[in-house]
Amino acid sequence: MAHWIEPHPTGIYVRPADAWIDPSVPRERALVTHGHADHARGGHGHVWATEETLAIMALRYGTASGTAVPYGEDIRMNGVTISYIPAGHVLGSAQILLTHAGERVVVTGDYKRRPDPTCKPFEPVPCDIFVTEATFGLPVFRHPDTGSEVDRLLTALHANPDRCVLVGAYALGKAQRLICELRARGHHDPIYIHGALERMCALYEQFGVAMGDLRPATGLPAKEMRGRIIVSPPSALNDRWSRRLPDPITAMASGWMRVRQRARQRNVELPLIISDHADWDELTSTIREVAPSETWITHGREEALLHWCMTHQMRARALELVGREDEDEG
Repeated sequence: MAHWIEPHPTGIYVRPADAWIDPSVPRERALVTHGHADHARGGHGHVWATEETLAIMALRYGTASGTAVPYGEDIRMNGVTISYIPAGHVLGSAQILLTHAGERVVVTGDYKRRPDPTCKPFEPVPCDIFVTEATFGLPVFRHPDTGSEVDRLLTALHANPDRCVLVGAYALGKAQRLICELRARGHHDPIYIHGALERMCALYEQFGVAMGDLRPATGLPAKEMRGRIIVSPPSALNDRWSRRLPDPITAMASGWMRVRQRARQRNVELPLIISDHADWDELTSTIREVAPSETWITHGREEALLHWCMTHQMRARALELVGREDEDEG
């Protein structure tokens, strides 16, 4: 089946189009699902992606050459019809639908099924081959309601008016989603952000994602930070930058906060289980909904999801692409 599409350790090669999907090394022709570093990089000859992803790649990697592909519009490359379908992961994220020789292949990149105010929701697309991530591909990963996790953050803030809450959130996608989720729960006070987040938040605003009153968290006296929420990259939670804050409640927003050892390793006082990836139930229900003839599994815990497919009489294989193990953008 689909001998015209080839998984390699460094990406998925679409032979008749002479193009690579999410290649981890520079290629002449790259089809990119979204802007995270384990899927996008600089150095390609030419990139096809959504307008938002191209803007993210220009900001993060200096990518200059690209063709914007609107959601739902077809492009053709030497007999292959290519469409970009919303993936619900981060701003501009897309599944790539390939149609050739009477077969349909969907490469999801990363995706989630939960509502997200910062990006278009995932759209299931029936296909012959479904290439799915498995970042949280273990039954232990069942993410709680996002609103309840945000409420836990706000409860901690209001219960400690002399402290601040410092939240580690990945610079692309998670930080912006967290800010918008806080606004949706009625928190309209200024939110302070680390300098490393400023340009990406501004880019989200340019694409119509309103985040309210954001202020730089640098250079302010500690007393002004009391009773405030500060959002930073995870790498800043325990470095010199954070030591000037007024007795911060250290939080982190990640699906990995389900694993207590990870929270302890990062000295996280308030673990918030908020993920931009599908959990176990969402992975398995999506495979059922899409109903492919074969599922290709990559990016994470391939073995458990492969076993699940086999026990449900579904054809599947693990791709084991390199460099695709974690959602952590650092």
